[in-house]
Parts: sequence; structure tokens; C-alpha cells
Amino acid sequence: MLKPHRDDRPIQAKATPGAHGGVHVGAPGGAPGGSADALPDGASIRAALATATAPARSPSLSPALEPTGDRPRRFLFLQGHPSRFCADLIRALRARGAVCHAINLSLGDVLFRPGIGAVAYRGRLEDWEDWLGTFLSAEAITDIVYYADQRPYHRIARRLARRRGIEVYAYEFGYLRPDWITLEKGGLGAFSHFPDRPEEIRRLAARFAMMRPAAEYPYGFLREAINEVTYHLAQFFVPVVFPRYQRDRVYHPLGEYLSYIPKLIGARLRDGHARRTIRSLQRAGTDYFVVALQMQGDYQVRRASPYRDLRTMIEEVIASFATHAPTACRLVLKMHPIENGRVDWMGIIRATAERHGVAGRVDVIDGGILKVVLSTARGLVTINSTVGLHALQAGKPVKALGIAVYDIEGLTFQGPLDAFWNTAGPPDAALLEDFTKLLMATTQVKGNFFTAAGRSAAVREVVARLMGESVNGHGAFVDPPPRLARARAAGVPILYDED
Repeated sequence: MLKPHRDDRPIQAKATPGAHGGVHVGAPGGAPGGSADALPDGASIRAALATATAPARSPSLSPALEPTGDRPRRFLFLQGHPSRFCADLIRALRARGAVCHAINLSLGDVLFRPGIGAVAYRGRLEDWEDWLGTFLSAEAITDIVYYADQRPYHRIARRLARRRGIEVYAYEFGYLRPDWITLEKGGLGAFSHFPDRPEEIRRLAARFAMMRPAAEYPYGFLREAINEVTYHLAQFFVPVVFPRYQRDRVYHPLGEYLSYIPKLIGARLRDGHARRTIRSLQRAGTDYFVVALQMQGDYQVRRASPYRDLRTMIEEVIASFATHAPTACRLVLKMHPIENGRVDWMGIIRATAERHGVAGRVDVIDGGILKVVLSTARGLVTINSTVGLHALQAGKPVKALGIAVYDIEGLTFQGPLDAFWNTAGPPDAALLEDFTKLLMATTQVKGNFFTAAGRSAAVREVVARLMGESVNGHGAFVDPPPRLARARAAGVPILYDED
């Protein structure tokens, strides 16, 4: 049982004995964000390990008080993005007078946000709901914030929050790229509360001007990759710190990251092949459709589409193309830029095309410049990739096979895939502009996770929206989530659903 104590301040480094494996990690203060995008230094790692491996204890908790208007907002942060963003956000909120708690669930959480006064949960996933419920009550939490809303610990947290009237905020990479972070109240994907009716989008967007800024916060892919690998392999190599942590990944992290080595070695050759393929089609004036493939382990595939395996999607698309597309058209399947190579998707695609008698009309590319690929395409098919938004912005017909925030009548093709190849038209340009304006103003935050300037800009805006309770503001919050019924009807797995 978690033991409360009478102290309304943020969690301190002390702890009182208890059950379920809770232990404080670090202190609530600590130096502010620091340099651009550096990984935790050796001293931070040693300090974090020293506290995280202490004997399991429960957090020292405040009395179970009902939140009132004269008390500060009380935020709980669960797992964050593998960068300094979460730690910077917590410090900025505290500077505004908010009470912020954090719970670390894996060693990766500890490494990327040391010194913020976090509690380590080292129990089992099946005990998480009871433990978290006690924590929420004892600390009178008013708001929960986390990165990636479909992680199993976060799905349970959302369900608990829904029952208790606690606000939940999920953040992710932006729907718009680059330089944007998505921040939504309630959830993402099927759980997004962003409007989906064209007339409502037009009405709400009327008050906003269109923003067309250039990219302001560039960063290299290497930084993103290093942070991601560090976050996941830390838990793999030192599991004793959080021995019961339950990963929710399709592939084992070590095998997944090792599989990138041969892919990186051959990247230049594959990119050259992709550019030559597209250049050849463009010079010949050949009509072609593009299929933007996503990654097998992507939550947008596993939790926001009816496909448990990309093979099913590939089979469906190629079979439909073979039967219904104009015979003069070709189909170009573009691999995801960071596809790990664990599965021979190129071989699977070629075998599927051969089986349906269209091997001579199907191309597979792994590289190329997206803007160039889309520029002369006849249309795009995707599950729910943000490439769909790029295609809409290029004026191309789009068919989304999963749940996508942009899958709206007037923007994407709403008929069956079999009809798409011959009857799909371009998006409504005025509606697309209104959609983009409203999206930017209510769910998109300018900035990024990896550079000091990008993080600083994003943290300022996120703090303003959280403290001003303006996330999904200006009417851009529809309850219940307007895409949820369609997701259920399509067979999307809705796990840990709201009661």
C-alpha cells in the first residue's frame, strides 16, 4: 500500500517503505536543459543508476486531496520522448507554479530525464493499474502527459484518467513535417478528438491565417537514431534496474538495431536505384500510383489500422491494382526511410506481384526524394502515414486504409480501394488549407525534440497551451473521438478502451 505524507510540494528524493516496487529517482530540481541535443553525461548516468537500483520503495505521497481552483495544476508525466524535451518541459511547468511528478518505467526514462524527482515503478504490468490508481488519488493528479499514447502503460493510464475525470495529453512527432510536434488532448489516431466534419473544420478555421514558414530547426537523422538506440538498449543491457518492464515492440531491440548495419551499407545503391526508377517513369510519361509503406512495428499500423501484418496490406493493394487499375499504369511501392530490413519486403512484394500477374507493372524503391516521387504520381495509397498529407499538399488523390487524422471527406477518397484507381480526384484545396490552419493552431506545436532552439520553442508553446488549457482549443475537441466508431467498424484493435 502506498503511504501518503502531508506535503503538498513536488516529490522529494526521500522515500518511505511500501509495496509494488516504487522508488524515487533524483531530485525535483536540477540544471535546466543544457546544450543542444547531448546525451546524458557519465555523472548523470551514474547518479541515475545509483538511485534507480536502490531497494524498491513506494513514493512519499501527498494526502489525497480533491483538486480545487486555488491549488496549482498537478501534472503526472509517464514515459517521454528519448531526448531532453520531457525534462525541460517539467522544469518549465514548475517555473510556472505547477506541481509536476514523473514515473520512470524503464532505464531509458531514467537516462533522459535525470534530476527531476521521478518515482520508479518496478512492478509488473498487471499490477500497474492498481498502483497507478493509488498514486493518482494520493497526489490529487489533475493532468497526465505522455509520449506515444498506445504504449501499454499509457493505455491503462488513459482508461484510469477517463474514469476519474483527469485530463490526458499525448505528444508525438508532428502530423506536419518538419519542425512540428503533435500535442493532443485525449489521444491520437483513433482516439484523436480533432474534428472530422468538413463544415465544422471550415467554420473553426475561419479565424486563423495560414502559416507557411520555412524549416527553422534542422537536425540530422544521426541524433534521432542515437537517442532511440540508447533509450531501448539501456533497458536491454541493464534489465536488473527495471526487471519487470514489459516492452511492446515487434522486434527485439538488439536484433532490430543490428539489422540496420547491412541496410546502411547498401543505402547509396538503393537510393540510386530509386532515383533512376522514378526518372525513367517520368521521362517516359508513364502513369503510376505510389504506395507509401510503413513499418511493421509502427503503432499507427498496429493500433490504428485493421492490419496485423503488412503482408495483408500489400496483398490487398496489389490484388486490387491488378484487377481494377488501368493496364497502362504502374504501381510504385516506396519503403519507409528507416525500415530496418528484418523482413525481405522487396521479395514479398515481387512474389505477390508475380502471383497476381503484374510483376512487369510493379516497382519497389527504397530511397529517392519524396517530393519528386509524388510530383508526377497519379495518386497515393497508404495506411495512415504522414506522407498522405504531403500528397494532399501536392494536390494528389489519396486513399487511407487505416485511421488517419486527414482522412476526411473532401480531402481523401472515401470510396473502396477498387474504385480509387479510376475515379479518385484531387483534394478540395480550400478545405485542405482550412484543415491545415486548424491543425496548426490547435494540435501542432512549432519546434522539435533534438535541438536547443527547437526544444525551447516547443516547450514554451506546450507550457502555454497546458497551463492555458488550450490544447485542442478553439472548438477543435469533439467528444467522443469522431474516428473511434469508424475504427471499431474497420476492425482496429481498441485496447483498454474507455468505459
